[in-house]
Amino acid sequence: MVVVAIAPKLFNQQINAAIDSAAGGQNTEWYQLVEGSVYDGDTLRVARGNEELKIRFCGIDAPERDQAGGIESRDHLRSLIAQGDGSIGVVPVETDRYDRTVADLFVMRPDGSEIHLNSQMVLDGMAYHYAQYSDSCPQPEVLVEAEKRAKASNVGLWVDPSAQRPWDYRKKS
Repeated sequence: MVVVAIAPKLFNQQINAAIDSAAGGQNTEWYQLVEGSVYDGDTLRVARGNEELKIRFCGIDAPERDQAGGIESRDHLRSLIAQGDGSIGVVPVETDRYDRTVADLFVMRPDGSEIHLNSQMVLDGMAYHYAQYSDSCPQPEVLVEAEKRAKASNVGLWVDPSAQRPWDYRKKS
């Protein structure tokens, strides 16, 4: 899958604001990805020393692994992480009922630029904006705009707009 180009200035400014306020901020904690721990497109594990965290991405929901699009979503997240220098910036937001850290996540590319993984997964059509749980995210409007753009570009999960959403899939499972 090719990463969708973000052309309009306003959206670039929103993404940059999200990165500046979170990745460069005091709340960012840098970890290493635990090998083989990208479960699906919105959950992974990171470690720093003896500390290990299970992370749930803030404000997005990706298909489950056994759901249509689930493996593609997981593999796309892996490819985004592989573009980084090996560290993952974690901006913790809260802890969910499964004791996972809900967070905004970033990777630093070798050229010094950063990828906001939450919005990039949505922008690339590999996850949905999870509006029900995005109010506590640092920049929920970025997720809203990313989904609008993915939908308009008919990419990833939006190729079949009638596909079952992950939250509906889980209810039936």
